[in-house]
Amino acid sequence: GNILKRLDAGEVVIGDGGFVFALEKRGYVKAGPWTPEAAAEHPEAVRQLHREFLRAGSNVMQTFTFYASDDKLENRGQTLSFTGRQINEAACDLAREVANEGDALVAGGVSQTPAYLSGKTEEEVKAIFMKQIDVFVQKNVDFLIAEYFEHVEEAEWAVQVLKASGKPVAATLCIGPEGDLNGVSPGDCAVRLVKAGADIVGINCHFDPETCVKTVKLMKEGVEKAGLKAHYMSQPLAFHTPDCGCQGFIDLPEFPFGLEPRILTRMDMHKYAREAYNAGIRYIGGCCGFEPYHIRALAEELEAERGCLPAGSEKHGSWGSGLSLHTKPWVRARARRDYWEKLKPASGRPFCPSMSTPDSWGVTKGHADLMQQKEATSKEQLEALFDKASQGH
Repeated sequence: GNILKRLDAGEVVIGDGGFVFALEKRGYVKAGPWTPEAAAEHPEAVRQLHREFLRAGSNVMQTFTFYASDDKLENRGQTLSFTGRQINEAACDLAREVANEGDALVAGGVSQTPAYLSGKTEEEVKAIFMKQIDVFVQKNVDFLIAEYFEHVEEAEWAVQVLKASGKPVAATLCIGPEGDLNGVSPGDCAVRLVKAGADIVGINCHFDPETCVKTVKLMKEGVEKAGLKAHYMSQPLAFHTPDCGCQGFIDLPEFPFGLEPRILTRMDMHKYAREAYNAGIRYIGGCCGFEPYHIRALAEELEAERGCLPAGSEKHGSWGSGLSLHTKPWVRARARRDYWEKLKPASGRPFCPSMSTPDSWGVTKGHADLMQQKEATSKEQLEALFDKASQGH
């Protein structure tokens, strides 16, 4: 059952999708804070999503603990009826319950903290990670992931804390080919993470599969050049982001409520799975925007390599072969791979551009605009931001 045993044996590990986005669309997560209190408030919703990803072929159930550090749960006036610990405990129990229904591992995750953005010390930031990892150790998750870090320094701190648990550690940054927000290159970032103790390194979120695979390739080159060894993973967005700058999709004007026209199709997912596999990435999953049918497409593309199809493929002929059962002859004519591979899907939005101009406010850690606070964002603070936005900052 160990993640490293599977990867050492050359197996493909299929990850799961983006819980925060998926549950926001289903009405269980609030966009903005993006916190996972649903694990305690609506366990049935979280359990069902885990089951759908398992059925689609996921080998890993990630605990729904993204952003569940106490400083994040209390940030900007959020009041919740559950503590971070209660949420994280409930999330671990749900992930384990569903993992046991199939052949899946449970991964506990920590992400970047508001404390780091506000310029707190290494000790203060590590203390936040320590508090979260207590629950993961007590609930005996199979491995740990430090994911969604924009600054490699904070990710190194997270890896050092996670490593102390004695469990395998994966670390993924949400950066593109240009490197982290301090300009550290992907290759150098990867070397630093491996030296800090990460067994698996890679990229998650912020960019589309093509960009993430390209960035992981750069990480792999850096690690190999330094004479080090690691496994590689990618958990990209299910949104096309050819127009993104170094901060990724949060800078797109469509983030987060207008991203639907950018969603990857299942055919795009086949292409991603193949490109990731060819790049030497063996832990292949997804982040925001990934729904179970996207994960199923990854599992179907890698059927030969994995030696099996997921349960969910019972309801899906590969490459549209199920369409041969359709009543309309012109739809039956689409029951073939080359039709779907060559398709250029239209968005049906004649007055919309195919690309956007990202916001780039150019602020990063320590900047006054990024100081986080416990109080709700005031009307005056919002007015100032609206002003700044309308003047093109």
